[in-house]
Amino acid sequence: MRDFMKFLGCFLFVALIFVLIKPAEPGMPVASPAAKIKIYNAMTGASEEVDVVNKTKEEWEKILTPEQFHVAREHGTERPFSSPLNDNKKKGIYKCIGCGTDLFSAENKFDSGTGWPSFWQPVAKDNVGTTTDNSFFMKRVEVHCARCQAHLGHIFDDGPKPTGKRYCINGVALKFVEQ
Repeated sequence: MRDFMKFLGCFLFVALIFVLIKPAEPGMPVASPAAKIKIYNAMTGASEEVDVVNKTKEEWEKILTPEQFHVAREHGTERPFSSPLNDNKKKGIYKCIGCGTDLFSAENKFDSGTGWPSFWQPVAKDNVGTTTDNSFFMKRVEVHCARCQAHLGHIFDDGPKPTGKRYCINGVALKFVEQ
């Protein structure tokens, strides 16, 4: 038992160090300021061409709270069960906290029991992007906003039908607009 406790203590210490280490800059590709992309607008039901959002670190720090900045720009993770959006059951759209892009519909939200808002699909594939995330000795698929590259969370293959996907999203990276 004593050996197990030593192992557990070492494991928790190493895990804490990884949580406290913050990357200096996000590892996402940055589009040129004049770049445009097509995103889906849930209100109009149509795709539209919009400018890619590029801001400096200082500009993001002015418009986001420290926790939003840590999650969205430094690829952080909020504490499970800390977001009021996790228990939100209202109809509406979940938008990107950085640029307002429509990301997820309340119709596609489900209770995964994980402590983070979970969805089985985005409002449109054009509105979210993915990258491979090899941090913390794991291989995961990261989800980010296609327009401003804000880190949202990760996708897992243990969601409900019809997609079988679970978009596990940090509530602090979202803004909910009730319909």
